[in-house]
Amino acid sequence: MTVLQDLEKRGLIHQTTDNEGLEKHLKENQVTLYCGFDPTADSLHIGHLLPVYMLKRFQKAGHRPIALVGGGTGMIGDPSGRSSERSLNEDNVVKGYSEKIKQQLANLLDFDNGENAAVARNNHDWLASMTVIDFLRDAGKHFGINYMLAKESVSARIEQGISFTEFSYMILQSLDFLKLYEQENCTLQIGGSDQWGNITAGMELIRRSRENLEEETKVFGLTVPLITKADGTKFGKTAGGAIWLDLEKTTPYEFYQFWFNADDRDVIKFIQYFTFLEQKEVDSLIDAVENKPEERLAQKRLAEEVTRVVHGQEAVDQAQKISASLFSGDLKSLSKQEIEQGFKDVPTHHLNKAEMALIDLLVDTKISSSKRQAREDIGNGAIYINGERNQDLKHVVNNEDRIEDTFTIIRRGKKKYYLISYK
Repeated sequence: MTVLQDLEKRGLIHQTTDNEGLEKHLKENQVTLYCGFDPTADSLHIGHLLPVYMLKRFQKAGHRPIALVGGGTGMIGDPSGRSSERSLNEDNVVKGYSEKIKQQLANLLDFDNGENAAVARNNHDWLASMTVIDFLRDAGKHFGINYMLAKESVSARIEQGISFTEFSYMILQSLDFLKLYEQENCTLQIGGSDQWGNITAGMELIRRSRENLEEETKVFGLTVPLITKADGTKFGKTAGGAIWLDLEKTTPYEFYQFWFNADDRDVIKFIQYFTFLEQKEVDSLIDAVENKPEERLAQKRLAEEVTRVVHGQEAVDQAQKISASLFSGDLKSLSKQEIEQGFKDVPTHHLNKAEMALIDLLVDTKISSSKRQAREDIGNGAIYINGERNQDLKHVVNNEDRIEDTFTIIRRGKKKYYLISYK
């Protein structure tokens, strides 16, 4: 099976400029391809993972991927898929974002793979030194206004309004394709479905700028589909916001849980998109979803694979340990770091006192609404300290109830957790 056939089977191809020609090109050559990542934040999020995995799939097939960090285009902002103008970041901010994203890409792609090792480039290197005259003479002259207005990224914004800055974005991205074609012999650009107009504009610039040269120009474009979830919610978003690849912004446990909580209707699609599992195993997971959905075997496998690729095996082990402890109630086995991950979003109360009567603690932290309610909660067996039920009305929470001398975890009822931290 060729790489394109594999991508087609996985549902990963939305559009190609010339499917038959690209198939032949990939068969006859080691192809250099690229995907751009604009530094609009200090981290990539899981919405970026699909094009990253596409680069990895081409690399595994023997081709050479370029991860292009948009240090130049990131100063402008892509209007694609947006209904309003982006806020422009300062140069030093974009540079900082670019370095962080470059490091994340280096962790995800194989930069030590011999002849087809991945490389990282930054379009700030050629865009920042370009003068306005160079831009207008060498690039702008190849783009007709009607051609640009017809692009969806522009036409969708005409009524709401679009600045000349964002209007020009497609020319800047087209220059990326041209520069990589000239410097790296890059002949394929990939991207999300919203990048189709920018990709085809880049191909047009390459052809037009070289039409006087006696050479055959073969360049191609390919886009991946927009990821949709069966329940209608946006992929990569939770109540707490985006799922980031930076473990300081989204903990490995939260990252793992996002994939583990995948809907049965989505999980196989996500496995096809975000893993390299053999088809035999995928078929067994399809069977598990259909016949033993309560075991969530497919979700567990998906969460393991994606978390391992992004954060490493240690993060997988840690996330699974936290999950098992929460399920079993064995919270004392958790470390301070694991508690910080697993209880990041639960109500947290800080105490200065070395010890405190349990009833008073429940009231002061508003776990129970009054002393009378606290007594009822304790007496009814609704209060758990570090996973163990406590029905002692005279219990005093002290050093022995602390995990690593830092946290006490109190649970009221079946699911309401509260974290007590000590300064």
